[in-house]
Amino acid sequence: MAFIDYYKILGLDKGASTAEIKKAYRKQARKYHPDLNPNDKEAEVKFKQVNEANEVLSNAEHRKKYDKYGENWKHGDAYAQAEQQQRQQQGSRQYAGNAQGFEGFGDGEYSDFFESMFGGGFSNRGSNVKYRGQDFNAQLQLNLKDVYTAEKRVLTVNGKNIRLTIPAGITNGQIIRIKGKGGAGQNGGPHGDLLIEFQILNNTDFKRDGANLYKDVELDLYKAVLGGELTVNTFDGKAKLNIKPLTQNDTKVKLKGKGFPKYKKENQHGDLYINFKVQMPKKLNDKEKALFEELAKLQ
Repeated sequence: MAFIDYYKILGLDKGASTAEIKKAYRKQARKYHPDLNPNDKEAEVKFKQVNEANEVLSNAEHRKKYDKYGENWKHGDAYAQAEQQQRQQQGSRQYAGNAQGFEGFGDGEYSDFFESMFGGGFSNRGSNVKYRGQDFNAQLQLNLKDVYTAEKRVLTVNGKNIRLTIPAGITNGQIIRIKGKGGAGQNGGPHGDLLIEFQILNNTDFKRDGANLYKDVELDLYKAVLGGELTVNTFDGKAKLNIKPLTQNDTKVKLKGKGFPKYKKENQHGDLYINFKVQMPKKLNDKEKALFEELAKLQ
């Protein structure tokens, strides 16, 4: 397989920051996501490469090895160990050479040493080493209403359909890990995992904070002054409220258990907070104006 330049895949320079890597990955992942490119083999390959690039470059330790060893970064620990052994042996030979009139490895011996470690000799020794597959990263956009209840979805990752149940109450930016659904391992090693980051789009008039919901509700002046009943929309239905006389603007009422489901806590919900916005009349007829003037005199 030809060497893949992970920086080039993400359109980055080698000195890119962590934030730049994350931004570039999201952009490329959206561009080549299988859901947006059905039956497009080229996009499928690109999507896999983008995930591989992000997996390596977003991990500081992996990135350091990749920058130093390139396509052989997975064997970075073995390279480092071999370099240390070489330095030790070189130092030992140089010490003996100083006593006997010669100096350590020549250029040919240095090359032979690494060839024996990473050439045929290394491949024989490493053939039985099992390497875990790479983790794959994906993003999934859902509407807020979609995560009010458990949601069943089928995701296509690298041409494979993955069925999953998304628990109710999942939050924006949350990442879940699906074991064994990442890249294939090498030499019989285990598969990597699939990491899904959720983007929750809120197109409702509710504001969400964890499991609690917040909603502004208009209250006309007359009901605010005199009190009465008011039906308000909750996230999954309606609720009838008793309005106290002389309710002030920005008065808050808590509806216990009418908020959002708590993640992985069955039958547990947060609360809904209603904030009343008292509405002034926009027009008054002559009779209404006269009544308000009379009220003013009583005050």
